[in-house]
Amino acid sequence: MISSTENKTYIAGNMPSFFNSDKQHTLKEAVSISGTGLHTGVMANLTLNPAIPGFGFQFQRIDLPNQPIIKADCDLVTDVSRGTTLESNGTKVSTVEHVLAALVGMGVDNCLLQVNGPEMPIMDGSSLPFIELIEEAGVVEQDATKSWYKIDENIYYYDETKNVELIAMPAAEYQVTTMIDFNSPVLSTQYAGLRHIRDFSKEIAPSRTFCFLHELEMLLDNNLIKGGHLNNAIVIVDKKMDENEMRRLKKIFNKEDIEVKSEGYLNNLELRFPNEPARHKLLDVVGDLALIGYPIKGHIIANRPGHSSNVEFAKKIKQHIKKSKQNKGVPVYDPTKPAVYDQQFIEKRLPHRYPFLLIDKIIELGDAHIVGVKNVTFNEWFFMGHFPGNPIMPGVLQVEALAQCGGILAINLAGEGQYDTYFLKIDNCKFKHMVKPGDTMLLKMELSAPIRRGICEMRGSVYVGNKLCTEADLVAQIVKR
Repeated sequence: MISSTENKTYIAGNMPSFFNSDKQHTLKEAVSISGTGLHTGVMANLTLNPAIPGFGFQFQRIDLPNQPIIKADCDLVTDVSRGTTLESNGTKVSTVEHVLAALVGMGVDNCLLQVNGPEMPIMDGSSLPFIELIEEAGVVEQDATKSWYKIDENIYYYDETKNVELIAMPAAEYQVTTMIDFNSPVLSTQYAGLRHIRDFSKEIAPSRTFCFLHELEMLLDNNLIKGGHLNNAIVIVDKKMDENEMRRLKKIFNKEDIEVKSEGYLNNLELRFPNEPARHKLLDVVGDLALIGYPIKGHIIANRPGHSSNVEFAKKIKQHIKKSKQNKGVPVYDPTKPAVYDQQFIEKRLPHRYPFLLIDKIIELGDAHIVGVKNVTFNEWFFMGHFPGNPIMPGVLQVEALAQCGGILAINLAGEGQYDTYFLKIDNCKFKHMVKPGDTMLLKMELSAPIRRGICEMRGSVYVGNKLCTEADLVAQIVKR
C-alpha cells in the first residue's frame, strides 16, 4: 500500500514550483515528529509516510487494534468545536487541519499519516513544524497524472446565523483570501491573502492559533485544553483583568511574569506577523479544504471563516465536483448550428429508411466519436402499440438508434468504398431513465479500441439533456458491399 518513487527529489531550500504541476507528488522517505495534543494532552508520535499515486491523505491509528485507517474526507468530519475531527467506524483522529495544510502547502498529494494517539501534536500551534518535517523528508515527483479540478463557476456558502460567507471563484491557480472581524476592540478587522500556494510555507505556515481570554477560561474550566500552554497559542485579552485572574493564569501556566500588552495580547509570545490571526484563519481554510479530496484551482474568499463553515463549504465543493464529473462528456446540442450530416446524407450512408431510420442528424464527428440527434415525437409509429396511453420509447429501439449512429462512424473510418455494418454483440446494456415524446435524444458513440480486421468496439450512451438514459457496449463488423 505504501511506496516511494525514485524520480525527482526536492529537499529544504531547493523546492521548485511544482504546485501547478500535472504530476502527483509524495514524500521521499518517512519522517516523524512528537508532541502533545492540544485538547487531550496525550503525547503522540506522528509519522508521515510516502504513499502510492491516488492514495491521497489517510490517517492510521497505529495504537489501536487492527490499526484502522481514516481517510481525510469532509464527509467523515464529526466534530468542529475546537478543531477538525475525523471519524470512521468508531475511530477518531482530531486536530488534523494544521498538518493537512502543510502537506497541501508543500505540494504533496499522497501521504499516509500514522499516529499513536487520538490527536495530532499541536507543536507551536502553526503548520511550520510540519513544513520543516516535510522539507526534511524531501518531496518526489511520481509517474502519475495529477487531476486538478478547475472551479468553473462561483460556488457560494453562507451561514446567516454566524454571518459567515465563503466563495470559490474561477482562477488560474489556487488562491485564498480571508477576512476576520470579531467585533472586538483588540481584534477587529484583519485581512490575509495567499496569491500563490508556493508561498504558503513562508507567508502562512508560521501563523499560530489564537483564542480570546474568555474562551481560554471556558476551555480550562471544562478541562478541554490539557495540552495547551503559552507557547502554542496567541491569547487575546478582551476584558479587564483583576489580580485574582492574573494569579490564576500564573498558576495554570506556571509563569510569574504574565501581563497584558498594550495591544491587548497576553505577553506569552511575540507576533510573527501583524495580522497573524487572519493568516492562521487562512491556514485553517487550506487545511480544512484539503478534505475535499481533489486539488483545486480557484480563488477562495472566506469572510469570518471557522472550522464548521470550512467543512460545510468543502462538502459543497466536493458535491459540485462530483456533479461536474458526472456531466463531463455529456454532448451539448445547439439546434441553431448546422449539422455535420443531415438526414439526406445519412440516407446515403445507411441502408435504413422510414420507419426504421432512427437518426435525424449528426452534430459531432471525430476520429473516435460521433454524436447524433433523434427528436422523439408523439407521432412515432412504435407508440401505437408500446404502452398505449403511457408512451415510452422501447429500449431496444434506443439501442438500435445507437447502432445506426455507430454505423456511420465505422463507415466513415473505413475510407473509400461502400460499406455496411453488422452488429455482433451488445454487452452491459442498462436502461436508467425513460425516453418519452418531446424528448431530444443525444446519441453518443465512442471507440473503445482501435478498429482491427473490420471489428469495431464502441461505447454508446443516450442522453436527454444532462441525464444519462441508456448505455451499452456494442461490437460491429464492417463489411464491404
